[in-house]
Amino acid sequence: MVLDAQTRDLSPCAGELMSKIGDASGLKLELPASQLEIVSPPREDLAELARELYEGRARLASAAAGVRLATSGAHPFAAAEGQLNEGARYEHLAREYGPVIRRQLICGLHVHVGLSGAERVLAVYNALRAYLPELAAMAANAPIYCGRDCGLASVRPIVSGMLPRQGIPPAYESLRDYAADLAWGVRGGRFASVREWWWEMRIHPELGTLEVRAPDAQIRAIDAAALVATVSGLVLWLAELYDAGQLAAPAASWRIAENRWSAARHGIHGEMLDLSTGASVATRQRVHSMLELLRPCASAVGGGELIEHAHLLAESSGADEQRASFASGGLDGLMEHLTSAFLESHDAVRPLR
Repeated sequence: MVLDAQTRDLSPCAGELMSKIGDASGLKLELPASQLEIVSPPREDLAELARELYEGRARLASAAAGVRLATSGAHPFAAAEGQLNEGARYEHLAREYGPVIRRQLICGLHVHVGLSGAERVLAVYNALRAYLPELAAMAANAPIYCGRDCGLASVRPIVSGMLPRQGIPPAYESLRDYAADLAWGVRGGRFASVREWWWEMRIHPELGTLEVRAPDAQIRAIDAAALVATVSGLVLWLAELYDAGQLAAPAASWRIAENRWSAARHGIHGEMLDLSTGASVATRQRVHSMLELLRPCASAVGGGELIEHAHLLAESSGADEQRASFASGGLDGLMEHLTSAFLESHDAVRPLR
């Protein structure tokens, strides 16, 4: 989020800031005029990627004279509607969705993982849907909205849910069915490509990746890196299960959505239901168990230490951190905390709260 240096409100000057940066590679504009996206290159080593996530922030901050930068699932006190960037695509969205699109002042962490084998990718996609609530719970980072505690660990999925094609994506029996649904929407003019398939996960044929979109943007780069390692480990672990013929049948989307609501409302402090039996289990316990299952796969690609950090997110998420800062210092204290933590060292140990 690009912020006014004095008020810490959203500042719709991302395009102007981009034009002032000599080498803007690794940065791109997004829908809100007050938002920039840091884009990392593909990497096979998660530790290297963690360093690059921090360096991307540092490079942006060094060029962002006259503004402040912060990262959160949503701005804590900005007006509900804001200014959009200019351009044909954004103007089309504004015409189609009206005020709803101007409410999309939210920030997500999007993780792309490349995986070989078309049928393998589809099977992992179907299975990974079941773990989107756990990812969302440990990444919840938007509890303060429009100037007050909104009662949610993350308001982001509620705001995004005003648009179509949101939330838990459907399961598919074949890639032919997946392509047919995309073609149906494109043919009817509802969207132009998979880039407007806004589910919390999607197969991205243009990039050749599985893209997980459930996590909120994180306060620190190290927290984002821990979530990247978690998503990567999940994909690789599920791919191993597929190779061994051990993947379970895809769960019903509405059952996963029940757990997704708990993630948005309570974050890591809620409970989730076993998707087969309906048994209730503490979310924190489910997340810790998931992290141990995927740890070997994440470690194999340099993410072992990042999974250790992910266990910290399972105890105290960004939502907890924001609420503590808001309780002690109000909005001014929270905004100072968010802007200061934007460049906190990627080697810093995140304390439990």
